[in-house]
Amino acid sequence: MSTQLIDELSNKIKEMYSSLPTGEMDGNLHALLQGAFTKLELVSREEFDVQAEILRKTRERLVELEAQVAVLEASLEKSE
Repeated sequence: MSTQLIDELSNKIKEMYSSLPTGEMDGNLHALLQGAFTKLELVSREEFDVQAEILRKTRERLVELEAQVAVLEASLEKSE
């Protein structure tokens, strides 16, 4: 998870709760958000794009293999 995103969220929450003592919030908010995002098991955009490309190639290969199986099945039916 991007530190910049965590910092941005942290700042927005600080603005919302500005009436609380800032020292109390500053010490824990960043760690709290980091822990929450870690538990969500979020992935970076780069990791997502890599997996999407792998999936695309896998689907293409599946289509190719299905076509090969269809040809083999047709060939088998003719020979019987």
